[in-house]
Amino acid sequence: MKRRLATLGAALVAAAASVLFHVAPAYAATGLHVSGTDIVEANGQKFVMRGINHMHTWYTGQTQSFADIKAKGANTLRVVLSGGRWTANSAADVSNVISLCKANKMICVLENHDTTGYGEDAAAYSLDQAVNYWVSLKSVLVGQEDYVVINIGNEPIGNTNAGQWTAATVAAIQKMRTNGFEHLLMVDAPNWGQDWQYTMRDNGQTVLDADTRKNTVLSIHMYAVFNTASSITAYLDHFKSRGWPLVIGEFGWRFDSSQVDHETILSEAVKRDLGYLGWSWGGNTDPILDMVTNFNASALTTWGDRIFNGANGIKSTAKEATIFGGPVSPSPSSPSPSSPSPSSPSPSPSNPAGGCTATYAITGQWQGGFQGEVKVTAGSAAINGWTVNWTYANGQTVTSHWSSTITSSGSAVTARNAAWNGRLSAGGTTSFGFLGSWTGTNSVPAVTCAAA
Repeated sequence: MKRRLATLGAALVAAAASVLFHVAPAYAATGLHVSGTDIVEANGQKFVMRGINHMHTWYTGQTQSFADIKAKGANTLRVVLSGGRWTANSAADVSNVISLCKANKMICVLENHDTTGYGEDAAAYSLDQAVNYWVSLKSVLVGQEDYVVINIGNEPIGNTNAGQWTAATVAAIQKMRTNGFEHLLMVDAPNWGQDWQYTMRDNGQTVLDADTRKNTVLSIHMYAVFNTASSITAYLDHFKSRGWPLVIGEFGWRFDSSQVDHETILSEAVKRDLGYLGWSWGGNTDPILDMVTNFNASALTTWGDRIFNGANGIKSTAKEATIFGGPVSPSPSSPSPSSPSPSSPSPSPSNPAGGCTATYAITGQWQGGFQGEVKVTAGSAAINGWTVNWTYANGQTVTSHWSSTITSSGSAVTARNAAWNGRLSAGGTTSFGFLGSWTGTNSVPAVTCAAA
């Protein structure tokens, strides 16, 4: 599926990195978000993507792959979807994809593949069409901001008029925000993702500034264009010098001397704390890019063994997101921002070892409705499940919810963990969200947390 541009290697001598710095933008209030050059979780913990790509849209029956990829150590999965260029993935299918990612404790990067090579490939969709697809899926995406990154369009411009990328990407980001999406957005470079004409490199600030939520990460795809260590480090240095968030959203391996220098990608990504997502698990028309043979997790290829088990690979460097109970760093990369709600969060009382605490916050509010979030934190010992209780004082009601099972009896509300987020390590955190209704007053209730 990749357009490898080996003949362009000579064009990759990068200009000297600028020493100009930009002030790090404020980040979104809920879910995965950008803080400076980092991606962090809602609790402020830095999250570094270590994962691969899976071509779900062409192999929808290969759902066992989610568990197999997790078993190899991945903390992130970039999932290929289509809105109609190929058989469209329905809202129900995408909801199941998200559930599979969550059940296997991986952050889900959802990408629309329809845009691949727009302007050069006549069959490709525009970024505006890609946004329309995301809007059609909004019902299954809203509320998943802790778990889902939306990669608006894969490799959205080919090699024809790559300069159109800037305006098209700005418009796509703004349309996503106008339609109410608060997710971390990922945007791919033009030139089939490889940016060899430096359109993204030279216009990244314009694109980042277009996001009213200041919650966009840039993504470079590295194949034969990046076949020397110097081309890779020069490109990455440029983004670092400007303080722009970047991930390596796709890359292959050096199966011959003209191909990408994957060793440099892996070592530089680890040294810089950059996320990387290798291409791809299986099913390629060019099977040399497959990590396993025939989707058999026991049949790792040379590429698969290298990226999962080798130095700077996934198994040795991936850390599970704290939302799934992964390790909590003693010093988060940045503090979690205050909620934009009209009321302060309400913590539960302290609990002894083996217990848990919970904090209730209103993350958004409008006339007659609101969105809430409760964060659950284990005490000084691991827990195997949790129950959170609160009682509304002003007649509020919960109308829908996610990442927990919620029941109500009058004004009393009980939330219990979902099947995949009940087990927390000592000090580990998770969260769940809900939509509610209110009239008159929407005060924050006191909450209690009990561990199983």
